[in-house]
Amino acid sequence: MASMSAARAERLQRSLSSLARAGGPLDSFAWDALDVLGGAVPHDLGCLAMTDPATGLVTRTFKVGLPDHLDSEVARFEYEVDDVNLFRDLVHRPCPVGVLDLDTGGRPERSARWRELLVPQFGQAHELRSVFRSGGAGWGLLAVFRPSGATGFSPDEAALVGHVATLIGGGLRAALVASTASDAESSTGPAVLVVGADDRLAQLTAAGERRLAELGGAPGSVLPLPLLSVVAAARAFAAGRSAVPPRLRVRAPSGQFLVVHAAPLAGTTAGGRDVVLTVEEACPPDVVSLVAAAFGLTERECDIVTHALRGADTQEIARRLYLSPYTVQDHLKSIFDKSGVRSRRELVSRIFLDQYAPRLGSALTPSGCFRPAPR
Repeated sequence: MASMSAARAERLQRSLSSLARAGGPLDSFAWDALDVLGGAVPHDLGCLAMTDPATGLVTRTFKVGLPDHLDSEVARFEYEVDDVNLFRDLVHRPCPVGVLDLDTGGRPERSARWRELLVPQFGQAHELRSVFRSGGAGWGLLAVFRPSGATGFSPDEAALVGHVATLIGGGLRAALVASTASDAESSTGPAVLVVGADDRLAQLTAAGERRLAELGGAPGSVLPLPLLSVVAAARAFAAGRSAVPPRLRVRAPSGQFLVVHAAPLAGTTAGGRDVVLTVEEACPPDVVSLVAAAFGLTERECDIVTHALRGADTQEIARRLYLSPYTVQDHLKSIFDKSGVRSRRELVSRIFLDQYAPRLGSALTPSGCFRPAPR
């Protein structure tokens, strides 16, 4: 980088490091990070999104100037159409940033997304995208745009975003577990929503309506982008166009973790484009694996946490994992440091009780989820 760009990168890194160290909740970090990025890389419209690190599917969005009514098209072009600079491809790049002008050799019209969505519907001609990785997984996405007639995004600006991508990924990862779940309504059981070929709700159960509201949607309105993303992923998966399983873990604004499954309905008149969604409270294995990833635990540390959550002491963990007790203690110290706790009791609370404490003592289903409360 030139000296001016290096100075700008240093200022940007300091600002984002300060935000990440503040340890605020996801909404606060995401909006502040998007604002700071906007000062360094000016844009007309933009979106920062949180993703499930296991699938790369969107779980929360923070949009500036982008309309909700085009979200179904955004999801379709991302998951069902082969194109340039898809997020699932960017995540594997050494520098996970793509500029459409640069990556098409100055011919952005080669991109279906550019021809059919960005220019005619968004009124934007220039696009920069990035995946925010941390710990080897993608925790978030960025897409920013400039209109026709504006200067396109430069290689220096792409390098600037790439310089802080891991920092933002780490901030998103930490923000996921920065707050605890509120004393939300007890489990309503699986909620079912049927999405038609036009990406509108065709049918839903009463529990589905409650879960939809929890995720920021309502019957008759545009579905939230996380649900549209998993719908598009289900169609792509069924058509053999994608290996991404149509499933995501999402933390609702209440702080509760939910799991969304999607599958196309067979034998429909819409050519298999009708999709059924089920939304349910995440079972402990889903929560533990996601929170452990958010803390940046290694595979061996995850093994130890799993046994510790089941009540195993140091000797028992060592015996089950064929380790010495001293090695287990060393791993536990590392786990405590990463999760910001000082004891096993605090560890259990941090990983598990934040989600489930309000209903401890309730009956469990065979899968390990809490049984729905009688209504």
